[in-house]
Amino acid sequence: MNQYKVVITDYEYASLAEEEAVISTIDGNVEFVKAQCLTEEEVIEACRDADAIINQYAPISRRVIESLENCKVISRYGVGVNTIDVPAATEKGIIVANVTDYCMDEVSDHAFALLLSCARKVTLLNQHVKAGVWDYKKGIPIFRLRDRVLGLVGFGRIPQTLAKKAQAFGIKVIAADPFVSKEFGEQHGVEIVELHELCRQADYISVHAPLTALTEGLISDEQFKLMKSEAIIINTARGPVIDEKALIRALESNSIAGAGLDVVEEEPIANDSPLLKMDQVILNPHVAWYSEEAQLELKQKTAQNVADVLNGYYPSYVFNNDVKETVSLKEKNN
Repeated sequence: MNQYKVVITDYEYASLAEEEAVISTIDGNVEFVKAQCLTEEEVIEACRDADAIINQYAPISRRVIESLENCKVISRYGVGVNTIDVPAATEKGIIVANVTDYCMDEVSDHAFALLLSCARKVTLLNQHVKAGVWDYKKGIPIFRLRDRVLGLVGFGRIPQTLAKKAQAFGIKVIAADPFVSKEFGEQHGVEIVELHELCRQADYISVHAPLTALTEGLISDEQFKLMKSEAIIINTARGPVIDEKALIRALESNSIAGAGLDVVEEEPIANDSPLLKMDQVILNPHVAWYSEEAQLELKQKTAQNVADVLNGYYPSYVFNNDVKETVSLKEKNN
């Protein structure tokens, strides 16, 4: 009977019962190691002889990957894989898997909730009322949503879902995504434009681009200078996609009107961040992905990626498809 070692590098969940239930379906004896690694060295020590890795935030760098002796799959909680050196894993014949479809409603709902709260000054006015000030003029100006323009930075599954919700409010939606055709956008009633044009047109900008070497700092001084003075920017993707220093400069100079941020460059946010003192900024603790249902789905699907590979199948969510040139497994529908 096969002997496997599965290591979870780090986690923030109270229980791993869902993962354990899925891992128990692997054909063989499985040692399931639960670690809380913070550094490369800790990951190397925990995972050197692992057959599979489940990862949340711990760094899976090239150095870590080169130290792995048996690893066949690295499965990450979430859509993004920015904690993993994907090219290094591919070179070593290790499948990188994620979960691309577990929180489309949650993130799109949260992005729209931040947009609405910023646009209608809900949070700002709540603060004034609780401070004893009953005065609608504290929220001036507020603009009608209908016929305003929402610009989506990235047009994957989540922003496609958000587009439908915004359109129901009478908002025009445009998007910037170099990998999406104008014809595909038209199928969703969305005009595909260049990023600089999106920044000029949009009243609300919602960031949904993954964090890569190409998208880090994608929204910076140049983009903020193009935006309307009443523009509001929303980020439920990854903090570093927005150059945070440039964002602070834009907010301090009133170049834009506000921001709704579920993510920031460094998490948790630093106690001395100027963003904490800005009334026009709403901050949340990277929670857009969360619902009880989404968390359950994420945990099960992340573990299922591992179970599939160790049972001899390609997982449903292969991020580095090029690895199939060197790794031969069965398709699950065969």
